[in-house]
Amino acid sequence: MIQAIRWPFFVVGVIFFSLGISTTINVQHLGIHPWDVLNVGLFEMFGFSIGTWNIICGMTLIVVSWILDKSYIKIGTFLNAFLVGSCVDFFLWLDILPHATHTWLDILIIIVGIIIMGVGGGIYNAAGVGSGPRDGFMLSISDKLGAPIRRVRIITETGVLVIGLLLGGPVFIFTFIFTFVQSPIFQYSFLKCKKFIERIEASKLEKRVRDSSIAK
Repeated sequence: MIQAIRWPFFVVGVIFFSLGISTTINVQHLGIHPWDVLNVGLFEMFGFSIGTWNIICGMTLIVVSWILDKSYIKIGTFLNAFLVGSCVDFFLWLDILPHATHTWLDILIIIVGIIIMGVGGGIYNAAGVGSGPRDGFMLSISDKLGAPIRRVRIITETGVLVIGLLLGGPVFIFTFIFTFVQSPIFQYSFLKCKKFIERIEASKLEKRVRDSSIAK
């Protein structure tokens, strides 16, 4: 019952994260996150949709992570792969997000998108119901090789970026500054949301103990 508190945070976080991705894709000429460069590159080369490639790449990473280290794979990991891809396609289909103006406004739009991604990523990770496919993949690689997570992340995202670039994905200045902007926002929202969830759970548990004592 207590665990159920975490799921609404997970869903809200995934929706925000997907909204942020969709926002940045609309101004992709400024550069987008390396993983999204890959998804857009695959879309440009083979068709389907950006969200579909997000799901395919996510499921592939889950399989690899499952082979390397099952501890990072939970039900939330599978849901993350499907929900993020589906929500990205949904937001792009709605066509309600700002489009590229090729003016200074595009910089504002992509910064807002990065902030939303950071906040959303922090929220759904704070829920603790499963790492995202990419996070789980990099954590399992880090554990297997005994290498620092930061180094694994840099190498992995660089490799993904090169593949995405070769497929025709959009790479520009914001591709390289994504991490510097998003990571601090992710960390802040993750820590704040995690504490908030723990306070709610503690309060619910205390109430259950109190009600149980009264009933006796």
